[in-house]
Amino acid sequence: MLRARLAELAAAFGLLTRLPVGFLPQPADAAGHARAAWAWPLAGAVVGALGGGTQALLTATGLPPGLAAPWALAVMLLASGALHEDGLADTADGFGGGRDRPRKLEIMRDSRIGSFGALALVLALTLRGGALAELAAPLPAMIATGALARAAMLLPLLTLPPARRDGLAAGLGRPPLGAALAAPVLAAVLAGLLLPAGAALLALASALAGAAGLTALARAQIGGQTGDVLGACAVIAECAALSALVAWR
Repeated sequence: MLRARLAELAAAFGLLTRLPVGFLPQPADAAGHARAAWAWPLAGAVVGALGGGTQALLTATGLPPGLAAPWALAVMLLASGALHEDGLADTADGFGGGRDRPRKLEIMRDSRIGSFGALALVLALTLRGGALAELAAPLPAMIATGALARAAMLLPLLTLPPARRDGLAAGLGRPPLGAALAAPVLAAVLAGLLLPAGAALLALASALAGAAGLTALARAQIGGQTGDVLGACAVIAECAALSALVAWR
């Protein structure tokens, strides 16, 4: 049982980060990646901890918060491999530049970044950087929002069909009920332990609202979800949760 959970933890970190997990048992089959959905919030929490910790450390040494924030974001992007940001850019380009569903999906598969994708990236990085500079306690806030953002990815994954037969999301399949329920519970528990109760509830509601909005948009635009949509969902949910925490102050 423990070996299976460790393998799922490795699958979650292997999928959502670039952190070394080769020392952990690896999943025996592709279905292990779907079963690992419960651990997605843990992967997000670790990436958030790296960013929040960097922000706290640099500001403690005297660097102004506005200058520390880009360094903190850089650490997070390195840790995650900018996976979610790539998904956001591709989603924005496809939804904004395609005239019909096939063309939107074609654009989303193109590795080049267009105007919509570039603008989406700038806005997302600006929002997160601005929030980092404003947070009085960046470490717990980034851990909590990182966990909530990765749990939010389950909303489009569970409520929308795959938009194409191949690709990351189609290959993942649907997580089993236990894993699907455990992820948001784990994220909510982390947020509740690290943040004031009101702030945790507001961050949770904001992340959910951001994920719900993107899910509705993906349904209207391409009739389903892709790996890019899941990545975009994580970024939007994190931006929403961070904005809520800054407003809570």
